[in-house]
Amino acid sequence: MVKRAVQIHAGMLLVALCLQLSSAAAGKLLLSADGAGSSGDTISHSLTLVQRLEALLVQGNGSDVSLRVETPSADEVKMIQAHSLVLSLQSPVFEEMLLSRNSSTLVLKESSDCAAVFDKFIRYLYCGEISLRLDQATPLHKLATKYQVLSLQQGITQYMTQNLARDSPSGHVAGWYEYALQAGDVTLRDSCLQYLAWNLSSVLQSGEWVTISSQLLMSLLQRSDLILQSEMELFAALEAWIIQNEPDSLTAENALRAVRYAMMPPRELFRLQTQSSVLARYQESVRDLLYMSYQFHSASPLHMAKYFDVNCSLFVPRNYLSPVWGSPWIISNPTRDDRSTSFQTHLGPSGHDASKRVTWNALFSPRWLPLSMRPMYTETGAMQPTRVEGGRPRIIITPATSSADFAGVNFQKTVLVMAQQQGKVVVKHVYNFHQSTEENGDFLAEVDLYRRTSEYLTDSSLFLHIVVKPLYQTLITTKN
Repeated sequence: MVKRAVQIHAGMLLVALCLQLSSAAAGKLLLSADGAGSSGDTISHSLTLVQRLEALLVQGNGSDVSLRVETPSADEVKMIQAHSLVLSLQSPVFEEMLLSRNSSTLVLKESSDCAAVFDKFIRYLYCGEISLRLDQATPLHKLATKYQVLSLQQGITQYMTQNLARDSPSGHVAGWYEYALQAGDVTLRDSCLQYLAWNLSSVLQSGEWVTISSQLLMSLLQRSDLILQSEMELFAALEAWIIQNEPDSLTAENALRAVRYAMMPPRELFRLQTQSSVLARYQESVRDLLYMSYQFHSASPLHMAKYFDVNCSLFVPRNYLSPVWGSPWIISNPTRDDRSTSFQTHLGPSGHDASKRVTWNALFSPRWLPLSMRPMYTETGAMQPTRVEGGRPRIIITPATSSADFAGVNFQKTVLVMAQQQGKVVVKHVYNFHQSTEENGDFLAEVDLYRRTSEYLTDSSLFLHIVVKPLYQTLITTKN
């Protein structure tokens, strides 16, 4: 009997909607003038239908169900007059609830943040659109997930991934990451984690940093693709996090052991040991790492590689923005012609190589052609025409000179590509290669550098940052 009653109400509502739509649209039908041979004309009143549906929700006309939204403490109650047809069509969860109800009122238990935006959620079911603020994204995503409104769920996930860079008073990316982890939203989780890793310097300076969970902290500390000024900047931020959160000893020790002390100059290591209260408290747990770091700085990397595993994370640099690791490169009008630049980096992070520098030459080509697209020669030697627009951007980075000091070192180049989002410059792409971005095959493949309004162009310029990372090779142990 309950199921039949719902179907009758739904049928009556559908008739009422049709009558209201036809009366509102009378005299407003527009036909396309495609001629007698056209495949068909289109009459559209979708906007009018949406307006009528919204009016039904606001006025409660023809309502056949009441939604009573309660918070767990029952200190807040919200009543919404709704229509079974609309709820059932938009949400399989609502459809099941309506079929099994025993009264005209559905009691819905929601958290305070979800109850606060529940009217927005219901309006979306009627109108197919929603307006929201950053702080409303998570509760609306919760509601869309709970009631299986997949279109809204996917739309809010997209909204969140597109607004990671937007400014907010207390920060929001870490909170969205924690929610995505709990909700099982892999797309949102990965987007948040990548944004935090690639824009870590700005995150460390925000009030959001000291509020992140220990799980997120360790996820970041273990990554080699972190983009920040230096390892010292990371240690200072970690120290602030430990002082603020007072974690248990195991958490603090694990976090401190994830710091790459060998990437700090010896003078900075000495300063930390004498001035850092956190390091003084947990020095025993990182004593072996500090000892290995001092050894790394005192001996040549080639000699170190004979006795130690220099491929472990302690000796692997992250993406440091400090001038000794690379250089920014602003390319004006990047589609115009080839460009080149030169810069210097230190040979390696080891104190043994502190006085040694390497000069690098970088060449940017906006329309480089891969071998498969290059001009072909006929038997008579005539060159076959080639579509220049088929080329793609490429960067080549090579040392200006060779040196015996390069032995045992593999230089990895990393190009950071910046873009403007929400009025802020953020890192959008990271490309790693040995000599040329051709090794990636997708360097700036989806980036439109010809459109003046492209988010990748600032004042018609492409903003890049080149990082050179020396990676040491473990050698066969010598026997005495």
